[in-house]
Amino acid sequence: MQLGFFDLDNRYAQLSKLNDPLEELNRIIDWNLFADLLAETTTKPRKSEAGRKPFDRVMLFKMLVLQRMNNLSDDRLEYQVRDRLSFMRFLGLGLAGVVPDAKTMWSFREELKENHLMDRLFARFDECLRELEVELKSGQIIDATFVSVPKQRNTREENKMIKEDAVPIEWGQNPHKLAQKDIDARWTKKNSESFYGYKDHVNMDRDTKLITTWEVTSAQIHDSQVLEEVLQSPEVGGADIYADSAYRSNAQEESLVTSKYTSQIHEKGARNHPLTQAQKSSNKEKSRVRARVEHVFGSMTNELGGITIRTIGYGRAKVHIGLLNLVYNIKRVATLIRKGYFSFDRVSAPEMA
Repeated sequence: MQLGFFDLDNRYAQLSKLNDPLEELNRIIDWNLFADLLAETTTKPRKSEAGRKPFDRVMLFKMLVLQRMNNLSDDRLEYQVRDRLSFMRFLGLGLAGVVPDAKTMWSFREELKENHLMDRLFARFDECLRELEVELKSGQIIDATFVSVPKQRNTREENKMIKEDAVPIEWGQNPHKLAQKDIDARWTKKNSESFYGYKDHVNMDRDTKLITTWEVTSAQIHDSQVLEEVLQSPEVGGADIYADSAYRSNAQEESLVTSKYTSQIHEKGARNHPLTQAQKSSNKEKSRVRARVEHVFGSMTNELGGITIRTIGYGRAKVHIGLLNLVYNIKRVATLIRKGYFSFDRVSAPEMA
């Protein structure tokens, strides 16, 4: 039995009555704010007008948003879009609409990677918020989290060469095998626990809990090595810098003072020089602020399906992690709008605002 037009309209009305969160997201976000950047992925000219036209790039991007929100594989994403009315409505697809398949989604992500678009898509959303006079300079909270990827089964000799940034000879001679090997991910240990993959380094605004800048590295890179890459100037992000003691060193403190920042980085004791009671009290106060970044990572874990990706190589990892950060921000802005935190109720491109 097929749904008629009025049956479908009735189903959509029922979804709206049940507060479909995707309908709210469409109401809050003007997805066309990303359109000009996404158009850069259509680099191959069509040879003729025959055949199916390319899929709308904004719709493909919204499918990636759905994928990240629900932690779906490409195959499961295709199935869920075909199966769920809420997904179809979110994407603007009718019952007879053509649904992009798993291969199309894989190719689209590859185009995002090849065109280095994730940084620019993230920056565009940030730019639109600032055009709406969103203040993101209440203080900068810096932290990083591990992003796990599928573990590689390599020999000791192969792992040794990878650590030396070399490609094992056999892999270089076999492109198919090399394509299945992640030569960018790394092992590391923290508190006796082993991790394999990458790190998502973020800078978060203290008041709104929005991510303002981010960087991706392999897992073994120390957090402090990426501080300068994610810092914003005091005028843009605020002067107060919050971070745990891993980011602290005498040289780093001097650099922050020279650049007119106020360091709120945790102090750490040294051999024969334990922290004073005053330093411990200071750290406790800083922890109350710094703990807000754990809410960000917690949201990624609990609401966005976890900080784990199924991909190979740094370039693809950066697309997935960048999308995770952007989708977190989009959902966070929706929450803040719902709570009346902002004076506006929709995020559009500056010229459309």
